[in-house]
Amino acid sequence: MAEHTPTGPVELGAQMDYAEHDRTYKGFLGLAKYGSLVCAAILIAMAFGFFVGGFFSGLIVFILITAIGTLILR
Repeated sequence: MAEHTPTGPVELGAQMDYAEHDRTYKGFLGLAKYGSLVCAAILIAMAFGFFVGGFFSGLIVFILITAIGTLILR
């Protein structure tokens, strides 16, 4: 049986939506950037809470690191 699927190069297919591509890429970069910030803030706050203070001091450190990091990353 004959196949009726296109066999030409992909470049000749549908037009690319570059605006949507750029928006998706910027969203991915933002997610990676702020996700890394939150992971690092959680680790530092957990270490601070374990070695220096308790839960509330670790929570305060987490909030401070997240707020300062967000201002720096903008």
